Amino acid sequence: MSHFFNKDMAEAYDARNSKLAPIADAMHFLIRLVLQRLPARSRILCVGVGTGAEVLSLAQAFPEWTFLGLDPSAEMLAVCGERLKKAGMPERCELVQGYVQDLPAGENFDATVSVLVGHFVKREERLSFYRNMVSRIRSGGYLVDTEISFDLDSPEFPSALKDWEQVQALMGATATSVALLPTVLREVLAVLPPAEIESLLRQSGIAVPVRFYQAFMISGWYGQKH
Repeated sequence: MSHFFNKDMAEAYDARNSKLAPIADAMHFLIRLVLQRLPARSRILCVGVGTGAEVLSLAQAFPEWTFLGLDPSAEMLAVCGERLKKAGMPERCELVQGYVQDLPAGENFDATVSVLVGHFVKREERLSFYRNMVSRIRSGGYLVDTEISFDLDSPEFPSALKDWEQVQALMGATATSVALLPTVLREVLAVLPPAEIESLLRQSGIAVPVRFYQAFMISGWYGQKH
């Protein structure tokens, strides 16, 4: 995933997404509701932490939680570290460059959270991605996963694509990049239908994945590891 974000992209990431704040705010609000059942001193693994939006959201709501933020992009982690310093909470989040499968064995977490990351993972690697995240969760803990998800071969897709074009336009997309969206969704990203994601989550150890969020082509699931 690191090749998607160089230094300039990392620094511009939050600015590009700022116009989508209502979508992000709703998603993070629901993630907080899902995870509020966790213990008061929970330890949270954030996979693909990016610039740290989910850490900041959860850390402010749950002052005794601590975090491990994992990302393959050193540039994204640098921006995340600066945001954590400005928020006065750098000591509550350890930042590690790499992938979830690279973490040393031994530490398990009360929850693993992956926000808008899964669609960067190749289809043939997706089950392994989910399994590695679930393997880091303590028994009774939770997985939260949000990503771009849609059946690109469905009769609904042309209408959904027009909606998605509006989202991309808000983020500053050019006419050329908008025209390339179908190719990006099919060939650059790995956008899977919701039913396929739910099947993969069940295979990964989440017996009952619950779809708790949808905003156009962004969907979110949570589930408990038993």
